[in-house]
Amino acid sequence: MSILIKNGRIIDGGEIKADVFIDNGKIMRVGENLDVTAEIVIDAGGKLVMPGLVDMHCHLREPGFEHKETIESGSRAAVHGGYTSVACMPNTNPVIDNAAIVRYVAQRGREADGARVYPIGCITKGQKGEELAEMAKMKDAGIVAVSDDGHPVMNGGIMRNALEYAKTFNLLVLDHPEDSTVSGDGVVNEGVNATIAGLKGISRAAEEIGIARDIVLAETLDTRIHLCHVSTAGGVQLVREAKARGVRVTCETCPHYFSATDEEILSYNTNAKINPPLREQSDCEAIIEGLKDGTIDAIATDHAPHAADEKNREFDLAPFGTVGFETALSVAYTYLVDTGELDMETLVRLMSQTPARLLGLPVVHIKPGIMADIVVFDPGASWTVRASELYGKGKNCLYDGWMLKGKVEHTIVGGVLKV
Repeated sequence: MSILIKNGRIIDGGEIKADVFIDNGKIMRVGENLDVTAEIVIDAGGKLVMPGLVDMHCHLREPGFEHKETIESGSRAAVHGGYTSVACMPNTNPVIDNAAIVRYVAQRGREADGARVYPIGCITKGQKGEELAEMAKMKDAGIVAVSDDGHPVMNGGIMRNALEYAKTFNLLVLDHPEDSTVSGDGVVNEGVNATIAGLKGISRAAEEIGIARDIVLAETLDTRIHLCHVSTAGGVQLVREAKARGVRVTCETCPHYFSATDEEILSYNTNAKINPPLREQSDCEAIIEGLKDGTIDAIATDHAPHAADEKNREFDLAPFGTVGFETALSVAYTYLVDTGELDMETLVRLMSQTPARLLGLPVVHIKPGIMADIVVFDPGASWTVRASELYGKGKNCLYDGWMLKGKVEHTIVGGVLKV
């Protein structure tokens, strides 16, 4: 497939207006008014041409929970949001804690007609936090990182061993920072809105204790650690101070932590039930400041699909999570770029290049000879999110009915036009 993208504004280490010619899976030429013949011509006048997005934290549910999402449906949803590569968490059934399941997920990812799929293996067998999983065998089978996401590793000794073992194989540990003895059976952020709604709260301390413990472990061992879905002002400050000391810590946040607050729970909308929970406006502002000053390294979706009947029940009983593939870039553009908090070049780094670098995946640029993973994004478009129209199986979308700015027009994966 040969593709010519004409008249676009290329965002990659700056902004230039140029055409991009793609053939045999690679970018062949970049320049103004290219005189070439292509099978597909895309007029990107007024639109942004950017490296494809990389999601380092999502849930594809297969194997075991195909009623929520499949690798096929998730990878298709991902390309509609501009993602060309996604890394899926291991809390499936059975969990991804051995080489056989890693190979199954990797094979299903290769068969899917969407974004590339990279499996993440468990830190501990069965995600039980008791015995380390066989990281070496899983890496040989294709994992790009390890995590017990959704299940914090509560035993500090086990986490210490995990960090040391992962270091041996140059695997990044994606840490779910939470002290579950503090969060208990809470369902929303502990605060005024929890009291008004009559729902049990989760203290910021639950997340911040987890962050503090694992920063100290990484500092003591001189190992890398990556903190998932940071949501609190205190968490951002802990990471900022650790980086200033030279700790090898990186972290991510998610679009819902800078675009929404716990006021969303007042309508008992279970799509606003997320873990960690939506916080307060001051936390949103701290997250944005962390993105601006480089404390927060990446934006991930934590795409967490559920079936309609699972979410359509009492708030306390509904599962945590919202889908995010198809809204993440537009939410980030609306709340970060359109407001003047970040420029597009920084957003591309947060959503594409840094996640790829952290996971050891190819870092995509729009230059000749580079793999053609590209998203064409219209910053002038406005659209209203309709959960029923999303491509993923899960329709549990926090942003259902919200008006967002900027929309993905096309996604190219390895030189193939997917959207």
